[in-house]
Amino acid sequence: MTQFTALDVGLVVASHGRHYIIETPEGERLTCHPRGKRSDCVVGDRVRWQQAGGGEGVIEHLEPRRNLFFRQDEWKVKSFAANIDQLLVLVAAHPVFSESQLARALIAAESAGIPAHIVLNKADLPQFAAAQQRLAAYAAMGLQVFATALKTAPADACARLADLLDAKATLVLGPSGSGKSTLINLLVPGAQAQVGEVSQALNSGRHTTTTTRWYWIDPGRTTALIDSPGFQEFGLRQIGAEQLAGLMPDLREHSRACRFYNCTHLHEPGCGVRAALEQGLISESRYRIYTELFAELARS
Repeated sequence: MTQFTALDVGLVVASHGRHYIIETPEGERLTCHPRGKRSDCVVGDRVRWQQAGGGEGVIEHLEPRRNLFFRQDEWKVKSFAANIDQLLVLVAAHPVFSESQLARALIAAESAGIPAHIVLNKADLPQFAAAQQRLAAYAAMGLQVFATALKTAPADACARLADLLDAKATLVLGPSGSGKSTLINLLVPGAQAQVGEVSQALNSGRHTTTTTRWYWIDPGRTTALIDSPGFQEFGLRQIGAEQLAGLMPDLREHSRACRFYNCTHLHEPGCGVRAALEQGLISESRYRIYTELFAELARS
């Protein structure tokens, strides 16, 4: 039987198919392949591996995870990263972001026990005030919302995010056009060079743009950004409809006042959530997202 404790330890920093880039505690990187046909490794995983010749290695064992951030639709599960300290959702004043997609990502983070924050980029645009107003409900329920202008005031943006990111592994999520690449390039010296090196090692060329990648911000390798692929849909099939309100802080707060313990917050008498909605304590857009998601999850 293999003694896993005697094997080398590695951090998964990139992947493509069955090819993984593993980083050793000394900072060296090499390509590894899992033993067997199946592999459940994702970026952020800690693994045990051994040399396999030709400068490559074999992954023998996956260490237990603290958490896993993923989405699940009707057909498949898509994992973004494991063992992360926080989620940073990047949206922009323009183009208009999807509040439904934002809410889904935050619900997935809440379900996984991962703290989340929001960065609103392009504060220099005239659409900023409207975008900030759309995020008012999220700030009201305790989420930090950072306003930045990554292109026109990069130094200020970096300074504002420094304390938030320090000594943490942060997964950055954001739709196309939000400025995710700008943020990564600002905070990670040589990020594009690293992309090229990973592409060459994985022999995956442009397809690495659809994968998650781990970057160290500091030479001491204590602070990391994990760049995630874009997505059009964010399924939450891993969550039961009856769990949904408990993963939305604004609804959860008022659900304690419901008459029935199993209230769906859709039609029952004495519903604390709908009473709060009528009083303006829950935004109409948040409640609409809840009802749409509840219907979607109830069908799964």
